[in-house]
Formats: sequence, structure tokens, C-alpha cells
Amino acid sequence: MLFTITAKRIDLPAAVREHAQKKTSKLSRYYSSINQIEVVIDGSRAGMVSVEIIARAEHSKVFVVSQTSEDVYRCIDLAAHKLQQQLRKRKGRERDEKQGGRRIDNSR
Repeated sequence: MLFTITAKRIDLPAAVREHAQKKTSKLSRYYSSINQIEVVIDGSRAGMVSVEIIARAEHSKVFVVSQTSEDVYRCIDLAAHKLQQQLRKRKGRERDEKQGGRRIDNSR
């Protein structure tokens, strides 16, 4: 998997880069066809940091999330969590479509 981190208008310490890579490397367990992840960290606003994570998968599927916060670590965590939810939802839809588009209701 190809991993890219880009910083705009902010200096990133190595610890932040490692944290971003650690959090996003786990995304392939939620959607196995991910082959590229890009993290863009922008420190343009006064005291605010925005993080955008772009995950590219096979067949031109692209998943994008963004998060803004004062703390860069919290921002990365929240954005990674949002992306996990997107990937789980998409994987569930694909699984349902593969099974004929019907969900089985066992609540009866």
C-alpha cells in the first residue's frame, strides 16, 4: 500500500507522521482493496489544523474525509474514524449486493 503525507503551511514532527501512518495503515482491514492512502495536513487557520484523508481503492473508488480541530493528533484520530465508518458502510453495501440485494431479517 502506498502511503503519502503532505503538510501545508505547517511543520510536522516525525511523531505526527508516524501517528498518521499508524492510524491509516489499519484501514485496509475494513476494505481490502485499498491501494493508496494520502493524508493532507493543513495549518492555514490561526490555531486550527485541518486533516484530509484520501483513500484510493481498486476500480477507481475514492473515499475522502476531512476534519478540523485545534489538536493535530485528535484531528487525525477523528478523520481516521470517519473513514473507517465509510469503508464499513461501503463493504456492507457491496456484500448485500453480492447476495442479491436482500437483507435477512432475523428479528421475528
